[in-house]
Amino acid sequence: METATTTTTRRHTCLKLEIPNSPAPIFVKGTWFNSHFDLSISDGLNAWLCNATEEEVSDRAAQWDQPVSEYINLAERYLGFQMPCSIYTFTDAADGYKRLSWTFEKEGTKLEWRWKCRPAPNSKEITAGLLDFLMDENIKLSDEVVRKDQSYERLKVEAEKCLAQSERFSSEKVEFESAIYSKFIGVLNSKKAKLRELREQLSNKKSVGNLPEEEEESTDKTGSFDEGSDDEKSDKEAVKDVSSSSKGALASGARGRKRITHK
Repeated sequence: METATTTTTRRHTCLKLEIPNSPAPIFVKGTWFNSHFDLSISDGLNAWLCNATEEEVSDRAAQWDQPVSEYINLAERYLGFQMPCSIYTFTDAADGYKRLSWTFEKEGTKLEWRWKCRPAPNSKEITAGLLDFLMDENIKLSDEVVRKDQSYERLKVEAEKCLAQSERFSSEKVEFESAIYSKFIGVLNSKKAKLRELREQLSNKKSVGNLPEEEEESTDKTGSFDEGSDDEKSDKEAVKDVSSSSKGALASGARGRKRITHK
């Protein structure tokens, strides 16, 4: 099937249609408009035409309770691609006419559409026009394939460049991390050494600071002992004063008695 769009309101399709129990396929070229369509059919020897007017399409759509646009879109779908679930027939309809029909399902019900085709006045012209359309579409498709291949090759080259760049970035990242880690380890080791040195200095200062504390403690003990000696001395001095005063009193009493005796 070949498809081309010439304007926004006209579309073209071409279908190689396999008919059951038919010796050869037929080719169905469709030109689709918003409210009507045209069909050109050829078996390679004879040709037939079907020009569905706006009135005919409107009547058929009304019979099936469908909008005209939906009816045309559904017909284009089944005559643009051969649906495996559909049964196609192309039978005689007397006087050289043919009837093209296809089935489809809607809401669980199998329906059939039929369109009567008249013999073409010039079968060779219709067949040639159909072949020209297929050739033009084939050339367009070939050009598109070439463009796609070229685009694919460009994308492939870009992908390879991106992959190489990614690998380079990955290796540079590993090298950078290794360098940073080695520097960090060196700084960390130096900090550890500095901490050990400061800890040793602190422990040395603590050991030196313990000596004055011991001297102060011994001095305090000596002072308390001396204070006790002073108290004892004062007690002794008090005792001496009491004894000396008592002796003086006794001596004065004795002198008084002597004076009394002499009178």
